Amino acid sequence: MNEEIRILAINPGSTSTKIAVYIGTNPVFIQTIRHPAKELAPFKIITEQFEFRKQLILKELESADIRLDLIRVVMGRGGLLQPVESGVFEVNQKMLEDLHTCKYGEHASNLGGLIAYDIAHSLPNAKAYITNPVVVDELDELARISGHPLLPRRS
Repeated sequence: MNEEIRILAINPGSTSTKIAVYIGTNPVFIQTIRHPAKELAPFKIITEQFEFRKQLILKELESADIRLDLIRVVMGRGGLLQPVESGVFEVNQKMLEDLHTCKYGEHASNLGGLIAYDIAHSLPNAKAYITNPVVVDELDELARISGHPLLPRRS
C-alpha cells in the first residue's frame, strides 16, 4: 500500500506554539497554542518550557483525534545552532545538546528540535527533523567583505 507520509510540524515562538499535521502536502490540522506572559513567567530559561509545551502539543493533537502512531516525520522549527546552509536536517545528539544548553543563544525556536525529537522517539517508525534554522548562512563570499580584515560580515 502506497500511503502518503504524515508529518507533524512544530513551530515554537515567544508567545505561541504553532502546530500542524499534514498528509503529504495537504494540511489536515492547524492550531496555534497561545502562551500568555504570566503562563511563561515561571520559566527562567526557554528550555525549561520543554515539557510544558510538549504536553500542550500532545493535548491539542489528542483533542483533535490525531493518530500519532501514523506520524512518520516530526518537523521542528530550527533553533540557534552553528551557521548552516538552508535545508532539512535530521535531529542528532550534537544538535540536541547545543539546543538544550543554548550554546549559540537562547530562542524559543530552540524548542523545535528538542520537542520534535522527543515526540518522534516515542512513536513507531518516526524521525525528527528541523528545517531552515534561524542561523541559515548563505551569504556570498564577496558580501562578507566589510572593508576591514578584522571585521568580516556574518550572515
